Amino acid sequence: MRDVKIEKLTLNFGSGKDQKKLEKGIILIKHITGKEPIKTITSKRIPAWELRPGLAVGCKLTLRKDVKDLIKRLLASRKNILPKKCFDENGTVSFGIPEYIEIPDVEYEPKIGIMGFEVSVTLARAGFRIKDRRLKNKKVPGKHKVTQADAIKYMEKEFGITVGDKK
Repeated sequence: MRDVKIEKLTLNFGSGKDQKKLEKGIILIKHITGKEPIKTITSKRIPAWELRPGLAVGCKLTLRKDVKDLIKRLLASRKNILPKKCFDENGTVSFGIPEYIEIPDVEYEPKIGIMGFEVSVTLARAGFRIKDRRLKNKKVPGKHKVTQADAIKYMEKEFGITVGDKK
């Protein structure tokens, strides 16, 4: 029950109000994973940024099965080095990929250009379903949560990364 596992992998791309950039982002995520991402829609009006409710401002893709190989490739683009600030207190590892052509086995696509995106890996333990189930949902006890130290230890052991300052 104390073993840490990968709950999900989320790839995010934010484009703001630029719809051409959003279409390139959708092609980018599909190019990397082979799966179609969904658009993220804004719900607030922010006049300074020219955003209105219902406007697509990005796209995301959540993967839950067979993600270890993809995570290894994404970490290889960062040379298997992540700063400690990429790990939060709840067992989530988030980092950015500045240029997708740095990912092994991904070739340059002229219609996309040079773009980056964000990667978020959510870690969990067995029994975390109690917080999301429909009937009798409960909080995960503090001693069962995945801490920052647990997440670092898991990523170092499973993927061979180095945690430290990026130089």
